[in-house]
Order: sequence, then C-alpha cells, then structure tokens
Amino acid sequence: MRTRLPLLLLLAGCATPAAPVASAPSPAPAAADAARPAQASVAPPTASGDMIFDAWASDFQGRALAVGIDPTVFRREMAGLTPDPRIAALDSRQPEFSKPIGDYLKGVVTADRVTIGQRRRADVAEFGAIESRYGVPRDILIGIWALESGYGSIQGDNDVLRSLATLAAQGRRRAWAEGEIVATLRIIQSGEHPRSRLKGSWAGAMGQTQFIPSTYLATAVDQDGDGRRDIWGSRADALASAANLLAKAGWTRGQGWAREVTVPAGFDFSLTEGPRETPAWWADKGVRPADGRPWPAADQSAKAQLVAPAGAGGPLFLLLPNHFVLRQYNNSLAYSLGVGLLADRLGGGPGVVRPWPAETPLSLVDRMTAQRALAALGFDPGAPDGVVGMGTRRALRDWQKARGLTADGYLSGDMVRRLRDEAAAKPAR
Repeated sequence: MRTRLPLLLLLAGCATPAAPVASAPSPAPAAADAARPAQASVAPPTASGDMIFDAWASDFQGRALAVGIDPTVFRREMAGLTPDPRIAALDSRQPEFSKPIGDYLKGVVTADRVTIGQRRRADVAEFGAIESRYGVPRDILIGIWALESGYGSIQGDNDVLRSLATLAAQGRRRAWAEGEIVATLRIIQSGEHPRSRLKGSWAGAMGQTQFIPSTYLATAVDQDGDGRRDIWGSRADALASAANLLAKAGWTRGQGWAREVTVPAGFDFSLTEGPRETPAWWADKGVRPADGRPWPAADQSAKAQLVAPAGAGGPLFLLLPNHFVLRQYNNSLAYSLGVGLLADRLGGGPGVVRPWPAETPLSLVDRMTAQRALAALGFDPGAPDGVVGMGTRRALRDWQKARGLTADGYLSGDMVRRLRDEAAAKPAR
C-alpha cells in the first residue's frame, strides 16, 4: 500500500497503512463541526474531463464543508485536480503469485539492512529520549523505519490529495479515502504543511514512517522541537511519531514481541492461531524457546499465541502482546515478523534457529481452487478471493484435522492438490 518493499503476501493477511489509534488532538471535535451552520455552496470544484471523478468531487464538497473544511481551502486545493490513471490499476491489482512468507522474511532480514540499521542507531541522538518517553525500543523503531521507507530513502513522491481523491472517486474504498482527504485538508488548513509537502505513496501514506493523514493528525509529534511535526525531513520526528503510535496502541514497556519456539513430536498444530496463554501453559504442552534460554521475567505473565507461518516444517513463534501492537501499524503477520526479526538482529541476536523451508509460490488460481474445494467439502473459508487469510487457514486446519493430517493451516502445493482431488471426487448432489 505504500512505496515500500512490496508485500505480495496474501497468505500473511491484508497489509494496510499505519492506522489511527486515537482521535486527532488538533482538529475541532466532530460534534462541534456538526453544530456549525450550513456553509454556502461553492462552484464545482474541478472540471477534469473525467465524468466520474468530477461528479464525485462535486458531491464530496458538501460533506467536506459540513465537517469544517474552509470553502476557500477546498476550492483552492481541488481546483484543476485530475484523477491519477495509475491508481486504479494499483488498487485493484491482485498478484498472480503470492510470495512465500519465508522468502519475504529472508529478503527483509538481510546482512546489509542490519549493517545500515546499526549505523542509523548512532545517527538519531534523540533515541534515548524517545525510548524513555514512549517505552518502545529503538530497534523496533529502526525495523519499522527500514521496512516503511528504506531508512527514509524511499518515501514516495505522489501528491497525496490527488491519490486519495482518485481512490475516493473509484468508490471501492470511498468512505475511507474521503476521511483521509478531510484529514489532508485539515493539515493544509492548519498551516502546518502546504500541499506541496504532503507527498507519499500511491495509497496516501506519507513520510519516513508512512503515516496516512489521519494518523499524522492523531499521533505525529515534534520531537526535535522546531515547531513542526515533520515526518518527511526529521528522523527524530518520524521515529518519535511511530513510537507514539505504538504506545497509544498499547505497547507494553519492557516486554518482548515474540519468541521462536520448538514443539514435541506429535504436537497438536490445530492450536496454532488459537489460544493466547502464558509461556508456562505452553510449556506444559512441550513448547520450549528454540534458543534454550529461559523466558525473561517481564514475559512470563504475558499471553502468547502460537503461529506456524511456513507450516509445521518452518520456524514456529509464540507471539506476545507487543506483536499484535505492531499489527496495528500494519495488519500483516509477515510485516510484523519482519520488523521484530530485524529488530532482534539489530540488537545482536543470531536470527531464527530453524531455517525457513523452500516453498513454492502459489498462483491465484491455486489459492482460489483450494478455497472453492474447502467450501465444497463443507469447510467454509469465506469468499473465494485468493487471499489466504484467517478464515481460509481456519477452514484448512479443520479439514486437515478431520483427515488425520498435520493441522497447521498451511496451504502448500500438496494441500491444493489434495483438496482439488477430493472435491472433484465428491459425488454431485
């Protein structure tokens, strides 16, 4: 969704830009906006020549003015606005092949990225103050910085207002996009940044930490004290803003994010993505830290969930609550594992103990075939959309368990073939 390393990981869940976790401190409350008298109408805001776009813009202006956007600001910023023809293709693109999570993570946690990240640790003098205030470790923040913008080097150069207006006019995510346009106009209206500064990804994510506009309003901070929240040019502001977002989302100071673990032979993998219990509860079932070291005291009371991202043959993890806070930044298992594993390496850790297995990318047809087969066999995965999310993995685990297979919910090429063949052999009603 941003100008970052592409997340072609449909098996990992939906990736989204950093989402707002609190209401913005600066805009007027919605109740106050609603109480204002109706604003006078303005002329049609744009005449791009695209009938759908222009009709949306004319319809949208009333909603924008009703929540307190100044008519002069609205008219000025919308004048001459045209849709971006690239956005429709990018927004609707469904990758033909999904990149295996192990391949993605091996590409994220590289020696070069670790070396650069360790150098960046010394570049931001404010890290001590940021950690002290928000309780988020610098290595986690550096991991986010790396994945979001390549340590600030790839921020995106799209006009955020134009990108969001294009998405709104298309209609698939209209309510979300209109809310972000209002937030963009509030930033401009406040005088904090002009529109020319609001550059970002094609989906509206901005700056070194790729905040959408509403997240900027709600959580961006002025760490360097220059009077502006500058997530584009100020490393300190960008990293402190990310820390503020995680702190507001519930980051637990002093606690870890996850731990690689091992399980005994015959383990019941249907427990993956299931209960959240303490490390002691999992230890009773034979789950042990892969590195053989004891659990830190701060983690012993945390409720953890077991996951097998690459199936029973790959690394296994107990996810602590802070992992799920990272998912508030980007709701993707792959992304959150990438941030955490990179952070561990930045802190001197050795990386995963069990290597990632060789995986074969699944085509869109493969994924949809498996979903349709599960449904035909009485295991509901949800819509056959090719996205291997929680519903598909749950249905797959149930089918695997019913067939006496390892119920890890991992959709491999072999699982696709088994499902297809069983569904094809099922007698028609």
